[in-house]
Amino acid sequence: MHGAMGDEAKARPGSRVLLCGYYGEHNLGDDALLATLLALLPSYCPVVVTAQDHRQVQAQFGVVTCHRSEPIRLLWALMRTQALVLGGGSLLQDSTSQRSLLYYVALILAARLLGRPVLLWGQGLGPLKTRTSRLLARLSLHLVQGITWRDDQSAAMAAAWGIHAPVGRDPVWSLPRRNAVYSTDGPIAGAICLCWRPTPLLNDAGWRQLENQVIEDAKRHQTPVCLVPFHARQDASLLKACAARLEAAGLVCQFWRPRTPWDFMEGLASVHLVVAMRLHGVILAAMADRPLLALSYDPKVDAAATAMAIPSINLADPNGLAALPEAWELARRWRLSPARLARHRHRNRCHQEMLAQRLV
Repeated sequence: MHGAMGDEAKARPGSRVLLCGYYGEHNLGDDALLATLLALLPSYCPVVVTAQDHRQVQAQFGVVTCHRSEPIRLLWALMRTQALVLGGGSLLQDSTSQRSLLYYVALILAARLLGRPVLLWGQGLGPLKTRTSRLLARLSLHLVQGITWRDDQSAAMAAAWGIHAPVGRDPVWSLPRRNAVYSTDGPIAGAICLCWRPTPLLNDAGWRQLENQVIEDAKRHQTPVCLVPFHARQDASLLKACAARLEAAGLVCQFWRPRTPWDFMEGLASVHLVVAMRLHGVILAAMADRPLLALSYDPKVDAAATAMAIPSINLADPNGLAALPEAWELARRWRLSPARLARHRHRNRCHQEMLAQRLV
């Protein structure tokens, strides 16, 4: 990587590594990122993971955790580790809030003042809506020792600032499969699986249009509907309201809360169609090789759908839903291309190679 400070800095063999991200938020997407990161880390690296729900992360991954939202404890954890890894997602952004950006900038600065190398693993960059945010992100990137990007747009923005680093795809495309442990808690056979999230891009009429498509298809094929709150806190209320309207139209609805990304992929085996909005819902459903429709609320979802030839609707297009019936029928016939997936996984080798190079 060119343009970063302290290029020679590396973690010592056998040292603890602090993994920082939105873990323990009851979001299957962030869980999938953490599962992938843990699988790709060198085997000799003990870790500490920042978490919101410590019990969930400890139980699911068997790792030591620390409080992400308590600065003193986080600083103490950083002092006791030998490297900081910001793992997946898009952490240097101000769309959530500028406080979030300041948090990660301060964390990077603290790590460097302590002499700890900082790695940005499988990251997205932005959105950065203000000049101040762009300046802070730019300065932060010049402090880190290793970067891999998850998309071309992030890499191009950093390159314009003189930061050149390898570009892969979203790390979750490299999530290892586990030996199947099928649970009895899964979708009803033949269900339409809805993995929806709130978005300002859809008004009431847009939501009704989506729901009417579900109603029409479910009645025609005599199938139930399975609703998955991928992010438990953000998605549940929306999906409960959707379920109430679908049930009022005579459909059988089921809520499904898979505990892990693997539970989600394995449970989809009996599903006849997945309609997903969240990026990692799209990725995991695609890797499970299920008929799939992507509803894109963000360019990252659109890019993932395009790369894997997944039928999609761009919700940012005011006329996008006009193509819904046609896209729906295409989605029922979609299957994963092993060649495309292999290319994604090959391109993602940069994420593991950076960890192996820097954590030695």
